[in-house]
Amino acid sequence: MFLIIIMAVGLAAAAPALPPAGARSTVEAFHAALGAGNRDLALSYLDPRVVVFEQGGAELSRDEYAAEHLGADIGFLKSAAVKVIERTESVMGDTAWILTRTEATDALEGRPVVSRAVETMVLRRANDRWTIVHIHWSSQMMMR
Repeated sequence: MFLIIIMAVGLAAAAPALPPAGARSTVEAFHAALGAGNRDLALSYLDPRVVVFEQGGAELSRDEYAAEHLGADIGFLKSAAVKVIERTESVMGDTAWILTRTEATDALEGRPVVSRAVETMVLRRANDRWTIVHIHWSSQMMMR
């Protein structure tokens, strides 16, 4: 009996995660994957043609984002404490946009830093699955 329970737990842990049910859940799952350092899972929420605007630059595909800023985003989320101030969702048919305001605390050269950020994500639904097609991040850093 004990062996059957262990096998069942092992199979459940090995099973692929079900995609999130809604657009907001997809955004939250994307952030959780980044925070956990799970590159492959984070990328699975992005459309192959996703456009990411950040710091005045643009990555024009999932592959470009993976090669350019994904590692830095994961690194930031591993060291910073991020608090969601507000997150709103709007849906029109198979298109949704999620607007988020956050505040993150971290350290830079031994000094506390607070970063306030805004995020816009546009998602598209196909086959009952939401994927992120556009991300725009903007932030303001303040030394304390």
